Amino acid sequence: MNGLVSLTLDGGPRQEERPGVPHSPGIASTHGHGRTDWFEAHDTAGSAAVALPAVRLSLAEALGHVLAEPVSALTDLPSFDTSAMDGWAVAGPGPWQLSGLLLAGQAPGGRLPDGRAVGIATGAALPPGATAVLRREHGHVDGSVLHAPHGAPEPGRDFRPRAQECRAGEALLGAWVPVTPAVLGLAAAAGYDELSVTRRPRVELLVLGDELLEHGLPSKGRVRDALGPLLPPWLSMLGAEVSAVRRIVDDADALLEAVTGTSADLVITTGGTAAGPADFVHPVLHRIGAELLVDGVAVRPGHPMLLAELPSGGHLVGLPGNPLAAVSGVLTLVEPLLRTLGGRVSQASVTTALASDVPGHPADTRLVPVALDGRARAVPLRFHGPAMLRGLAGASAMAVIPPGGGRAGTQTTVLPLGWGAPGV
Repeated sequence: MNGLVSLTLDGGPRQEERPGVPHSPGIASTHGHGRTDWFEAHDTAGSAAVALPAVRLSLAEALGHVLAEPVSALTDLPSFDTSAMDGWAVAGPGPWQLSGLLLAGQAPGGRLPDGRAVGIATGAALPPGATAVLRREHGHVDGSVLHAPHGAPEPGRDFRPRAQECRAGEALLGAWVPVTPAVLGLAAAAGYDELSVTRRPRVELLVLGDELLEHGLPSKGRVRDALGPLLPPWLSMLGAEVSAVRRIVDDADALLEAVTGTSADLVITTGGTAAGPADFVHPVLHRIGAELLVDGVAVRPGHPMLLAELPSGGHLVGLPGNPLAAVSGVLTLVEPLLRTLGGRVSQASVTTALASDVPGHPADTRLVPVALDGRARAVPLRFHGPAMLRGLAGASAMAVIPPGGGRAGTQTTVLPLGWGAPGV
């Protein structure tokens, strides 16, 4: 992807006490056929919640969370003058009377007088009075006298002075930064044992449908459940803590009990969002008094998706049952909502050129699986029907194709899927 920025798709995390974070309040408007325009639905999902409360976690537990507050150095880095090489700590121009050896982790001892030297290992603290480190390959020892055949090192040579990287109290990282392994390393070096991070959103996945098989070959009108294996690891990659995956039969009371009996921040259902005889998501939401924020989206595949605010204060995203249509729903509604709940800064969308013409729907946006070629162009993949995952398995992103289609060479918004996939 070439990194061209088109528009910001959603507003990111919001909290009353965290000023300066943009958002777009309000309920999404509709676009044709009573359905919400795709961009507006995406923005509504990102604006439907606020960031979850902060928690303090050990460094071992904080990986993958997002910083809830800035990180400042608790000490100078390094906190003492440190040798950058194996060799000798020297005082003055030399030659030097040599005695002793300092290893990493040892106290440096007393002051080093002018004309004296002490052996030193990389990472060891320099003794007071040392003016430089003479590298081992640059020195020669004759008895107890150290010589520098190529000349004495310049003052400050080959050691890291105290506070070279930062001083105590200096800001190192701002809030909203994802906690990566590098962030953990920096936090540990700066003296932290714990970090204040935004709590991961707890998600419960309800897989609906009597026709779904967990094991074996599809037969006799029953099909394998593809979303049960697909969604939980993807949701975890998006920052969620998947607290449960439950399989619910096509029964309104069973669905009602599952939706009202959870304490999850987000409930995700698969299937049951249309108006068929076994589609109970809408009736259940009506019975419990949920507020529909998005009820259908002008997108293919996936138009019968929905977003609702539950009376408990949590949210429910209803995904279509067809696998690729459900993926469309994750990218449209789930991903921006999880980003906000998890305290992740909203991302500007990325565009890249289409490698070939892509047909469009007359009125709706299309989401099409694409891979990147050697010129970083989006190559549309085959097998992109609502029930198909074959194209998605080779994709690295989904291209957002406007109504009417996209021509080869034109820039289009792409939505990275977050997992590695080979190019073409």
